[in-house]
Amino acid sequence: MDLFQAIKALYEEKRRIDEIIEHLETLSSSRRGITPESGKRRGRKKMDEAERVEVSRRMKNYWAERRKIKRGEAGE
Repeated sequence: MDLFQAIKALYEEKRRIDEIIEHLETLSSSRRGITPESGKRRGRKKMDEAERVEVSRRMKNYWAERRKIKRGEAGE
């Protein structure tokens, strides 16, 4: 096999591999919520002000409890 035939064979193999990768990416993206037509993810749910306040309150309580546990104050 001469050098040019080897290079031609490698380019053909590269083309096949690229096609397989493209196909696998299409399958993967459709499972993650990316629509194949647009290539964009579906958006994150928007929270209104009341939901943000509630999440903030819960997280403040969560981290306060974590600090208590770390200092050994839990259960006292």
